[in-house]
Amino acid sequence: MYKELKKFKVKNQFTFITDDSLEEVCNASESGSGVFLVYAVYAEENELIMVGSTGTIQNDGTLKSKNGGLHDKIVNGHQFAKTGRKYSWPAQMKLENINRLEVHWYETFNDKNKVIPTFIEGQILQNFLDENSKLPRWNVAF
Repeated sequence: MYKELKKFKVKNQFTFITDDSLEEVCNASESGSGVFLVYAVYAEENELIMVGSTGTIQNDGTLKSKNGGLHDKIVNGHQFAKTGRKYSWPAQMKLENINRLEVHWYETFNDKNKVIPTFIEGQILQNFLDENSKLPRWNVAF
């Protein structure tokens, strides 16, 4: 786990396989904002393949978030095409022969923590870049 994530108490994870409904297995907060990390699960190790976030902090310090929070961003956020992840992830998993994903999510902005979601996303991506000289393969850019 990345040290930046240790302070966040509202967190969880779930596993997704191509036969699952992402909407059903996703246990992410429907009201919270924060970050999520996606790992491809292999027999020997897990590979971080994507980092994402949701929630924007306004100049008055308040949170602006879309309805559905982290859950909606994970399930319906666009990736690989102009379509939601609930459709694009299974297709991409089949293309890459990934049997299972593990998704870890963390609320970074709530009553107890006031950390900008994209700040944490950027820190994790920077650490990954420092270690691997590239971004996770499902992150197109940052």
